[in-house]
Amino acid sequence: MTELNAEQTRRAIVDHTRRMAEAAVAAGPDAAVPTAPEWTVTDLVEHLGQTQHWVAEIIERRITDPTQLPMEMAAPPAGPAEWPAWLAEAARRVAAACSDDALDAPVFNAAGDDRSGTQFWLTSMLNEAVVHGADAASAADRPADVDADVAAALISNHLTMLTSPTWELRRSESAHAIRGTGQTLLWQATDTADAWLVERTPDGAKWRPGTGPADVTVTGPASALLLTLTRRHSVAEAPGTTIDGDADLVRHWLDNTAHVSD
Repeated sequence: MTELNAEQTRRAIVDHTRRMAEAAVAAGPDAAVPTAPEWTVTDLVEHLGQTQHWVAEIIERRITDPTQLPMEMAAPPAGPAEWPAWLAEAARRVAAACSDDALDAPVFNAAGDDRSGTQFWLTSMLNEAVVHGADAASAADRPADVDADVAAALISNHLTMLTSPTWELRRSESAHAIRGTGQTLLWQATDTADAWLVERTPDGAKWRPGTGPADVTVTGPASALLLTLTRRHSVAEAPGTTIDGDADLVRHWLDNTAHVSD
């Protein structure tokens, strides 16, 4: 499976935040966001920068108790002229907070899985920059620009989140909906060597890397698969993507796996 090490992830956070800022400035502050219809581009910029500063504080302060999470958010910039510098500062801060020395430090992990808190937040911040970068690109009528290796790593993260203990606790309706009686979905990248096999069992959805017999196979570039899974476009709109098998299983999966901020 494609994996990014910590340094690659830190660089990608800064790079994809820059790309997001460029698309946001091109779109303009009041532009609607087709992939997040309730948001404007200003909302996107403020959300990404404030989230990066918020997470950086959690790691910097080594917060382990969720009741002690920061209550205040960073002040947003006055307008588009300040967006690139403000977002760059936020990205650099959270990347620096996720230093090698902090990777195994005691920090709250919102997923409740086996990762350290810093490792969880590091990947989550890359996901925020990439997915909201795609949102900004859609507002600017630009194609989303997601590197294949980054997209592949984030697909694994996406499926890990959907099958995490926290998802069952906080998103029980979704967790219950994606249970099943053995139905299988295979997501297979065409531009990396990655594949993800999902099985819907009575005890919950599970996934593993690799291929295998599946009721439906979705094949396409890793970036197209990521943006389909995160509901930034439909399978039909995803460039180079095909479905072989029970398309209803794909629609059911996508309809029941939205994240809270979607």
